Amino acid sequence: MTDKSYSRAWAAPLAKSAISARVSIPGSKSLTNRELVLSALASGPSEILNPLESRDSSLMIEALRSLGSEIESTPNSLRITPKPISGPAQIDCGLAGTVMRFVPPVAALAKGDISFDGDVAARSRPMKTTVDSLRALGVEVSGSGLPFTIHGTGQVLGGELAIDASESSQFVSGLLLVAARFKNGLTLNHVGNHLPSMPHIEMTIDTLAKRGVVVTKVSDTSWRVEPGEISGRTVEIEPDLSNAGPFMAAALVAGGQVTIENWPESTTQVGNDFIELLTLMGGHVSRTGTGMSVTGTGEIKGIEIDLSSAGELTPVIAALAALANSKSVITGVAHLRGHETNRLKALADEINSVGGQAIETEDGLIIEPSELRGGLWRTYGDHRMATAGAIIGLRVPGIEIEDITVTSKTMPGFESLWGKMLGAAS
Repeated sequence: MTDKSYSRAWAAPLAKSAISARVSIPGSKSLTNRELVLSALASGPSEILNPLESRDSSLMIEALRSLGSEIESTPNSLRITPKPISGPAQIDCGLAGTVMRFVPPVAALAKGDISFDGDVAARSRPMKTTVDSLRALGVEVSGSGLPFTIHGTGQVLGGELAIDASESSQFVSGLLLVAARFKNGLTLNHVGNHLPSMPHIEMTIDTLAKRGVVVTKVSDTSWRVEPGEISGRTVEIEPDLSNAGPFMAAALVAGGQVTIENWPESTTQVGNDFIELLTLMGGHVSRTGTGMSVTGTGEIKGIEIDLSSAGELTPVIAALAALANSKSVITGVAHLRGHETNRLKALADEINSVGGQAIETEDGLIIEPSELRGGLWRTYGDHRMATAGAIIGLRVPGIEIEDITVTSKTMPGFESLWGKMLGAAS
């Protein structure tokens, strides 16, 4: 498979006055793709309301269709009728970590050969833990990373398994999502020194429990999933709170207020951490009715923060840090080197390329205040790099985002939403 070609540069718009806007964010990618996997494995039909429509979710839908599921798309919903997992099939992972880490354990239940590949950039993303874990469970796999092929026999025995998920919590979630369909269930033990993004594992456990799967947390790094049915259900997807981050950050950069509509009362999404993070950086965050409002003055404080449990929020925080009036230190995010790109190096390089002072450390970034200037902001095929550049472009004239279309990975129409927010400026 060839890498997806993008070539559209975008002049990041300046915020010429204080912002006053309400923004409706599309559904959560993390929840959409978890619910799609569980719906394909369920004992009855499911309906997903307000799912994310993006490249990542489309790749997941097509992967599950290839394995036998019937998925009907209607306006604002997906109806999934599960069928026996079957092969042969070829799965395009694109650059979606959830597809490349969640679908192989599903495919192991099929009888036949299931081949996986993706974008060129996907071939360098960590996959060894997924492949090794399936082999340890008795599944025959050719290859150690993309591309690879699973030679399924129609069942997985399960049992007890030890893995090192230090590079991504998705290795844990991918196995837990499918484990109820293993003959003996699964006792999964993480044996590495570090486990990033724990909230994403908690999200996985929550989605399983709501479908009647018995999951026991044996310890902070060990889980037991009992064998049994996965129930079909109707589920409404929350707005993607991580994708809300750039819009919330805009209030700190430009001043004024941005309200994210339909913020959930309770959630397992890591994006909920923006409430605390943006407060520490000088914003005022409060619930207003069903929304969450961020008010800023244009003054941004530096921050010293361990983001090990919320690594995907780093690009937004780093962009704000580049505009802050004091030093910022971000730690606990070494695993970002294995995301869509090496995000630590990419953030440091791009902040420095527009006059900033950013140093990549062993597990994070140090960012000093500096006078920024216009220039090309490269995106590396990474949606969060693109939105980080847009945040800086609110204040710095002449920022050009190399390829804003990469935001379609999780947020199609980002440019329109961004422009609408600024169009509402007072």
